[in-house]
Amino acid sequence: MYQEERLIGVIQFLKENRRISIDQMCEMFNISRDTARRDLVKLEERKAIVRTRGGAILPTSHNAIKDYTNRLKTVSFEKQQIGSKAASLIQTGDKIILDTSTTVQACANRMRPMDITVITNSIHQAEILSNVEDVSIQLLGGYLQKEHQFLYGSSVIERLKSYHVDKAFIGVVGISEQGLSIGHEEDGMVKRNMMQQAEQVIVLADHTKLGITEFFSFASLNDVDIIITDLLPNEDFQKQLEKFNVELIVTEEEESDLWT
Repeated sequence: MYQEERLIGVIQFLKENRRISIDQMCEMFNISRDTARRDLVKLEERKAIVRTRGGAILPTSHNAIKDYTNRLKTVSFEKQQIGSKAASLIQTGDKIILDTSTTVQACANRMRPMDITVITNSIHQAEILSNVEDVSIQLLGGYLQKEHQFLYGSSVIERLKSYHVDKAFIGVVGISEQGLSIGHEEDGMVKRNMMQQAEQVIVLADHTKLGITEFFSFASLNDVDIIITDLLPNEDFQKQLEKFNVELIVTEEEESDLWT
């Protein structure tokens, strides 16, 4: 097998398994450890991988996190499905926390008039729910993050500690075996404290967030009760969720059931 063929094989393996070891390469391609190392050096020179001790991983994908206004324009059908399912879990009398994410905003958009209390640090979530009858809103005051339209800082965190709620709805930029992560530390610190004040933590994440680890990790899978997503994740990730007793709700599967 030519080197270029092996390099293509390595990248394909990494896309499916996230990491590869030199021993795995030797077994896959029937090559020596020295040849495997030379292949990894070649891929590293092309910036296609990041070499680790004994193997390689794919480089972190640093997709630009769009400002909130632009993200609002790209709320996908999948996020709307996730938001609708999340809203269906809210019951009369609930006290809930909503974070600032657009997927959680999709939940706010689907909430019907009922006697509930909503705590949020999102200006957009508060504005949406101000038009929904019987919903009481507690807007957490703090510094305004102008680009993404959320309030943050020590005053937000201190205020959060005074509340005890039934459910917290949390959005992420990444969720993996390393836990929940976000692009902004100040946002992540608020999310962490929101989760700590809730009896039940419900994470809303479309399939593009699964298996991703972003800049700032703010919680582990052990802190999560339910994940709502649109596509069934791979088997390894499902096993991780089972390990931590996280319930998985997949909107695509529920929609399929309606037609069977």
